[in-house]
Amino acid sequence: MGDFYQNGTVTTLHNFRSRTTENLEKELVRLAERRPISLVLPCLFSELYGPALPHILDELENVPYLDEIIIGLDSANRDEYEYAKEYFSRLPQHHRVIWQDGPRMRALHELLVAEEIAPMELGKGRNAWYCFGYFIASAKSEVLGMHDCDIVTYDKSMLARLLYPVVVPSFNYKFAKGYYFRADEYKMNGRVCSMLITPLLRTLKKFYPQMMFLDYLDSFRYPLSGEMSMRADVVKTIRIPSDWGLEVGFLAEVYRNTAPNRICQVEVADRYDHKHQEVSEDDPSKGLSKMSIDISKAIFRQLASNSAVFTHEIFRSIKATYYRIALDFVEQYHADAVINGLYHDRHEEEYIVDLFAQNIYTAGEEFLSNPMQKSFIPSWKRVMSAIPNFMAQLYKAVELDHEEKKVLV
Repeated sequence: MGDFYQNGTVTTLHNFRSRTTENLEKELVRLAERRPISLVLPCLFSELYGPALPHILDELENVPYLDEIIIGLDSANRDEYEYAKEYFSRLPQHHRVIWQDGPRMRALHELLVAEEIAPMELGKGRNAWYCFGYFIASAKSEVLGMHDCDIVTYDKSMLARLLYPVVVPSFNYKFAKGYYFRADEYKMNGRVCSMLITPLLRTLKKFYPQMMFLDYLDSFRYPLSGEMSMRADVVKTIRIPSDWGLEVGFLAEVYRNTAPNRICQVEVADRYDHKHQEVSEDDPSKGLSKMSIDISKAIFRQLASNSAVFTHEIFRSIKATYYRIALDFVEQYHADAVINGLYHDRHEEEYIVDLFAQNIYTAGEEFLSNPMQKSFIPSWKRVMSAIPNFMAQLYKAVELDHEEKKVLV
């Protein structure tokens, strides 16, 4: 039975399985003539050798409505960049591989450093931000979509459903967030969302019941999804976090800049699986440990910017309340998994809750010790104001990298 329930402050667009991908694509082809579409793919060079990306390209080769594909390539030397250009050359759409570690992009980065508006932390946020800059500079499209490059269960229907809400003129949406059921063939996944974000939001509602941002964030069924689409004006004004708080920070910025009735979430897949992060309980600078700390800090920063007051005592109470609520969620997810024949290790999940509870408190202590920490990369509007010809320089750098051939010695 189709799920048509609307909850929270954000419109939910479900998949009733009553419309084919071909039918959606046919309409998108027509609409893209007046509202062209670009796709951003932030990736590490190592993902070119992963199990997911070759299949993703197989699917994208058959997408007829994209005007541009922008690939942000991280952690690549010159030879690896040349390999990446060849690797993506089979895409029939106009496409560019942005060599984030190349000398031209590094020189542009130094210009931003001099103006104190550069993204300083390496990672997906910085990668996506430069891709967004090229999207603005190329001016080929009015709509931008983005998804990860490690989606094992990728299908081109995901992209069509993700883009549709912001492309259709009769809709009012400027931003769409994808959601799905996180699982492989044997067990439920998505621990950070189910065991951290949801119980943490329910906890914070008890402490700050009038904070509308918490209701907004709790409306998203999968706030950590990397799949989103937006209009070009959103891209220009958005500020992007550079750490693991990227997705939550992105939603916070959309909330700050966009009316709620222009934001939606759309079901893009029945089941979704991608690369899993290690827990890294002994090293808070890696894996799920770092992710949980960064995400918690992103939420605390947003609440503080909306007049919430935090103290050491409050964070101790938040930790204790979260722990009790999260254990109730473990029980709920256990029952949900068992009735559907999926594996669920209650002991392991409660261990994760212990780790997340400690990391929430750690995030709170770090926030209190450095409440003025700059976590967002400036918007591209600010960059264009600080360096008026920067977009032309960015576009030229990417084009020159694309045209340049390696000189063999």
